[in-house]
Amino acid sequence: MESLICTLRHHTDEVTCCAFSPSLQATSSGDKTLRVYTTADFSELPLSPLRGHGYGVHCCCFSSCGSFLLSCSTDCSVEGCVPIQDSLQILFMLHKICATVSEASVVACCFSPCAQMFATGCTRGDLKLWDAHASLLHAEKDAHDLGVTCCCFAPQFIVNGCCVEFRLASCGQDSQLKIWIVSQREGAACTMKLLQTLTSQTAPVLSCAFSSDGEWIVSGSVDKSVAVYDASLGTVLQTLKQHDRYVTAVALSPTFPWIATGSMDRPVNVWRIGDGDDSTVAESKETRCQGRKLPGHSGLLLTDWSEDDVQTWLRDEGLVELVGIFKANNIDGPELSQLNKETAAELGIESVGLRGRLLRRIEALKAEQNGSEAPDEFLCPITRELRKDPVIAADGYSYERESIESWIRGKNKTSPMTNLPLQTTLLTPNRSLKMAITRWKSNHETAAQSSSTSDNKS
Repeated sequence: MESLICTLRHHTDEVTCCAFSPSLQATSSGDKTLRVYTTADFSELPLSPLRGHGYGVHCCCFSSCGSFLLSCSTDCSVEGCVPIQDSLQILFMLHKICATVSEASVVACCFSPCAQMFATGCTRGDLKLWDAHASLLHAEKDAHDLGVTCCCFAPQFIVNGCCVEFRLASCGQDSQLKIWIVSQREGAACTMKLLQTLTSQTAPVLSCAFSSDGEWIVSGSVDKSVAVYDASLGTVLQTLKQHDRYVTAVALSPTFPWIATGSMDRPVNVWRIGDGDDSTVAESKETRCQGRKLPGHSGLLLTDWSEDDVQTWLRDEGLVELVGIFKANNIDGPELSQLNKETAAELGIESVGLRGRLLRRIEALKAEQNGSEAPDEFLCPITRELRKDPVIAADGYSYERESIESWIRGKNKTSPMTNLPLQTTLLTPNRSLKMAITRWKSNHETAAQSSSTSDNKS
């Protein structure tokens, strides 16, 4: 069901939180630091660790667009970190969102999926909702007896006319995981209503996280377990017990079938889940790579293909005669991606022409995965075309300048992504994204030229 990908051992005190963006992983610790890694190979970024707090950091989270990293601490402050949107570099620009958000220690924080609201929880047991300017929208007193330990928003939300509904999960020292409905109506105050209370864990629940499709929620507890729930039904799908000490942090990647778990033993474990042994998780939508799905029989990346996926692909490509050979040698996606002339010959594919067709099909497949079409994060969400002059709007999303300017002129200053009013029409150039797009275009053109040269030689 699950396999360990890697263990990160950089913190010198207990790990308090883990968070994923599409291309980064962040962790926080009692050692007063946040550390940021690229999910490409889980190497730590050059400007990590981030040192903005004077006391232990309790929680960290990315905004839905991945542009902002939020953290909170015993120093009663919430810090906003603005990283460059480039998975290989990060610029840490610290600013105070508010001096004090609670008289008690702030131990939990999370962004809403539209990034126009965030929630905080404290040791007193209160949950509070704030807008992007740190103005208090709602205070839920005594949400958890003995104190809140964590909170997180579900990625999905419902827009019904002028009303927007979110799901917010919170957990606490009362050994409970609660799911709330947060409603915000234009011109009216926010409201919170308890939807359900989950009680499968037998000790204080310290961490929780929704899957990217919102269908299930994961929590970690003092009882050393990780519970996976059906978020709609509230039923337990699975319980993981790999840790020897309290599970203080859980996070799910929005783009890969990964779950990160942190404990009081200091390391962070990154697990691969949904390998096909358990249908309750293996078929979950969040295990599919958003924006980079391969067409046809499988939505998974090539490196995630099973042997059956490879054999189906061979039939689709008119290479039926190779199915038996690949099946006998147990070739799956990772092995297919590494196939070359030498290894193809070792498989017993004697025909030079057949080997050539196979290798060309594999190269085309990898090119499609790696960006023969632009990665989704490089496309303007309005036009779905490659951005030339990307800018960041007030909703936190990046657009092509011409497209969002046209939208603002004709759509009454609402966000194209959230349908909520834009707080300002000011657009900020996204230079880091522009550099990333330029770099991708250059690499893609070089790869295309190399492929063309190779084909001409053969």
